[in-house]
Amino acid sequence: MSLVHYTYLLVDIGCFIIPFIFSYHPKIEFYKEVTFLRLPNLITAFLFLVWDAFYTRMGIWGFNPKYLTDFYIFNLPLEEVLFFLLIPYSCVFIYWCFRLFVKTSAPKSTFYLSLKLLALSLFATGAVNYSKYYTSATFILLAIILYLLAQLKAIFLKPFMISFGIVLIPFFISNGLLTGSFLAEPVVQYNNTYNLGIRLFTIPLEDIFYAMLLLILNVSGYEYIKARNNSSKLKQSNFYL
Repeated sequence: MSLVHYTYLLVDIGCFIIPFIFSYHPKIEFYKEVTFLRLPNLITAFLFLVWDAFYTRMGIWGFNPKYLTDFYIFNLPLEEVLFFLLIPYSCVFIYWCFRLFVKTSAPKSTFYLSLKLLALSLFATGAVNYSKYYTSATFILLAIILYLLAQLKAIFLKPFMISFGIVLIPFFISNGLLTGSFLAEPVVQYNNTYNLGIRLFTIPLEDIFYAMLLLILNVSGYEYIKARNNSSKLKQSNFYL
């Protein structure tokens, strides 16, 4: 097996290794937070893997065997399974560091209104493009989650949205690799019949919102379990305003 077959695996490891190492830095100590992240990560990964396997079977997207190690779990490559476990860890690490080192003011009502308007726009776009299954599923699910969290006035939404902007920097590099920006062929191949056909470089527009959905579910679960762990201070937690 040539080195090229390890491309997707190396992308996974490359995104994970630095956050994992720095998780043990004495000024960060993110490893102590993993207790609260473990269950949300596993549940979210399971849900996304079911979705992923279903869409792979439908031919909405697929994987180039040239860049895979040829180990499969059902119809998904091992690298894809690892993606949903390792990438959220790294992104929640960035979120944690942002909250640790950058103090933000409490969200104002206009912030939640803006998120609700974004959610309604996503929902409308997904509904209009209902036959484009990647677009409709991603946009509508994210719209529902965003609207509900904005309605709850979850105060972690503000640092989440800012940290997600930071996450987009490594996202464009790693996802660019997976979609063919720096390779002869893409690792992940999309059937454009099922998306809007809008690309940012080689990355489908939907990938950004798919990533946001994946991460907001992980962060929401992490913050909720952390708050419940200290239930006597729930109203002063990071979950509710």
